[in-house]
Amino acid sequence: MLCKYISSGLLMFPCMKLFCLRFLFVLLVSILQAQADAQNFDINTLKQLNVNRNVKLDDPMKFISDSEGYIGVGIPVSVCLAAWIKQDTKLLEKGVNMSIALAANSLTTFVLKRAINRDRPAVTYPYLTAFESEKHYSFPSGHTSNAFCTATSLSLNFKKWYVVVPAYTWACAVGYSRMHLGMHYPSDVLAGAMVGAGSAWATYKANQWIKRYFAKRYSSKLSE
Repeated sequence: MLCKYISSGLLMFPCMKLFCLRFLFVLLVSILQAQADAQNFDINTLKQLNVNRNVKLDDPMKFISDSEGYIGVGIPVSVCLAAWIKQDTKLLEKGVNMSIALAANSLTTFVLKRAINRDRPAVTYPYLTAFESEKHYSFPSGHTSNAFCTATSLSLNFKKWYVVVPAYTWACAVGYSRMHLGMHYPSDVLAGAMVGAGSAWATYKANQWIKRYFAKRYSSKLSE
């Protein structure tokens, strides 16, 4: 009986090995196919937005794209300046928090660009029209990440619908403009939005944790 189980096990082992090899092969092919499909979606979507674009929107899209720098830096500075004029420490805290979020986002985006080294769409596909000659890499979109960082910081620090809706509408417009101008793939823009929103959220939560930590520490010293 024991010999029977051993012999059957030996017969099954090659079958299991073959099954595992087939499974790994199918998995590898599926992953490669998924990557190819994703790349096809990226370039096909960008082709529709850039090659078949409405040229009358070129200048407005360039303006929206460039607004990221002015608004992204201008809002935290304006909040800090308003706080200084009003002598409002809470408002100053919000301005500083937004500034730190923007700095953290810029650093994260820079590191990711260097680590991934994805070429700009027009470099890989010369038939695309790029409106700027950027030396930096494509993934993720820095303009989009800064825009969504600013929008998320505003939404977290000023929880009003008339702040949240315009902020995210503007951020989405910046992301769209980067594709219209042929500067980024859709996946660059999506990743930029996630990095920007994530940086703002992480900074906001870290600030809350630090405040609670020092508040508990201060209260414990008073109770001694």
